[in-house]
This record gives sequence, structure tokens and C-alpha cells, in this order.
Amino acid sequence: MQISPAPFHSILVIQTKFIGDIVLASTLARNLQLEFPGARIVFLCEARFESFVLAHGIASEVVAFRRSRIRGTPLQRGKELYAMVRALRRFRFDLTIDLTDSKTSRFVSGLVNAKTRVGYNPPERPLKRLERQPANVFAKPLGFGGQHFIYRYLSPLEALGIDLRVTMPGIQPLPSETMKALALLAKHHLTPNRFVAVHAGASFEGRQWQPERFAEAIDEIAADTGLAVALVGGPDERETAARIIASTAAPVVDLVGTMSLETLLAALKQARLFLGNESGPMHMAAAAGTPVVGLFGLTHPARWGPVGVPSIALRPPMPCDCVAKGLCRPTDPSKACCVWRLEVKPVVEAARELLARTEMNRERAV
Repeated sequence: MQISPAPFHSILVIQTKFIGDIVLASTLARNLQLEFPGARIVFLCEARFESFVLAHGIASEVVAFRRSRIRGTPLQRGKELYAMVRALRRFRFDLTIDLTDSKTSRFVSGLVNAKTRVGYNPPERPLKRLERQPANVFAKPLGFGGQHFIYRYLSPLEALGIDLRVTMPGIQPLPSETMKALALLAKHHLTPNRFVAVHAGASFEGRQWQPERFAEAIDEIAADTGLAVALVGGPDERETAARIIASTAAPVVDLVGTMSLETLLAALKQARLFLGNESGPMHMAAAAGTPVVGLFGLTHPARWGPVGVPSIALRPPMPCDCVAKGLCRPTDPSKACCVWRLEVKPVVEAARELLARTEMNRERAV
């Protein structure tokens, strides 16, 4: 049901997923800040995202957890959950919004026991026997008539009777992080607005376009445009970066594993174009205002594509002829290898088109 907005003073947003989800959920947070000025908005999120959430004002406070412990032994899981719930209950929340919609997040929401508890109906996965749904206000799977997944994270506003004021993420880097990014770019002779940021990683091997195809696309884009190319990503993506660099003729700057998320956002802001797999950095680039060419597999771009900026999302024709039997889970977009079927030519053409489309109207705040 829909209710009239109450004057909530202490709000918990449960978002235990990944950085792309944090970016999309920042839009929910911004609407809550506008609706309830001065309210304490707390995010429950993974520890590695805590500084990003706080630095960019997505939440006023964070309660952090470590995913490795939640997925550890029963004793580690129990200790982490106990510490998490104990920390949360100290806030005496009057509203909880469970964006994660998992068995664990519902368990946590129930133990926090705020007066108003928002969850999804129906849930993403049906409740198992003996599992309790603690929510007493129910959000639609997608709110406000939207189809993109961002409208799932905005749907609790509709359930609470709150007007939608902000529909797209907009996260600007801190001045101090911009200075760090500019210094790093200068060290590698990269000029702001004159390089392409390439992210070749993803959470699962099958969601990563082949390094050799990235290398071929990089060579063509660099030759056509004269733009430099910088690889970005986390420390666990260094091997992929090395494979790309070994296959390119064009010089490529390797920035993989060299930046915090806050500095990465600032560096992406300075890029002329982002090219990469469906991933958190793709959503970060879009939130910073950088045009995006996104590469997709089984996931439909209409649901998970970049939003709020000029973009082109590429996906091979479907249904997919399986190219990775034994590795693929054809019904699970997060465990499918369909992006491997994407050819180099359309990726290069998309980069050319987007660069031409945005050449005259893209302003940079350096």
C-alpha cells in the first residue's frame, strides 16, 4: 500500500551489494535527503565502500560489514551479523528500506525493528519455508512506471508516498580527489578530456569481453581519434590489463590497481569516453558525467545500462548460441558468457559515433 510521508528522522538503507548498486542507490538517498532535510540517513554496506559513500554525501553515516566474514564459517558469520545488528540498533531507526531484498537483509531488517519497514512485494526470490518478511510497507519490483533497475531502488519512495525529484545518479568527485587524479594523469602524460578510460574487468570471467578484442578495439580507436588510452580497475584485474597491453600496438597507460574508488571517480570524470564491460566503474563513469560505451551479454541494457549521460550499449544478438558450455549458466545474467560473441567492429563504430555526438557539447570541470 502507499502511505503519506511521515517525518522520519533516522533512516536505514540496506544496500549490501556492489559499487554499481551503491551508485544507483545514491539516487534514492538524494530523494530522501530532499524530502527529509536534516534526517540521519545511514547506509548498511560493505566495508570497502564506506569511504566512497561518506565522502560523496550519499549517507551521513555507514555501518559496514565484511563480505568475507558473512561468507565464512558459521562462527564468523554469526559474529559479523551480531556486531552488525548491535551497531544498527543503537541508531533507533524509525524507517528501514531494504534494497538488497535477500534472506540476510530481511533478517537484519527484522532485528532492527523500525516502526516503518519497506521491502519488496513480490520479493526478488520467493521466501523459503519458515522465513519471515519483516516489511510492513511494500514497494513494487519497479516503481514510477520505470523499466531500468534504478527504478527498483526508487520504488520505495513511491510506496512511502514521496514525490520523485531526482531520477538519475549524479556524483561529483571531491576537489582533493580531483587534484590526486590530475597529478596521476600528468605523471603518465594523460591530458584531461583527451583520453579513453577502458575497464576490462567484471565480477565473473564470462562477463568480461575478451582482452584480445579490447586490444584490437583500442588500437583502432587510438589510430582513428588520436586519443590516449588508460586502463582502469581494481588490483584483482591486473592480469587482464597485462594481457591487453601485451596485445596492443598503441601505447596504453596502466592505472589498474593504483586508485581508491574516490580517486577513480575523479579520473573517470576527466576521461573523454568510457569503454567497458557492464560493471561498477561503468555506472561510476556515467554518474560523473562521462559518455559511456557499455558492453553487455545476457543482461539487457534497458534494465542495467548506463543512465543520465550520452551512451551506447552493445549486446550480441539473442538468443545466444552458447560459446562457453560448462562455464555458462544460461539463465543467470551474472554467470553468462554471451558478451564473448560481441565483435570488435560494432564496438569501434559505437566509440566513433559517441565521440562525434558529444564533441561539441561536452564541458569539463577540471
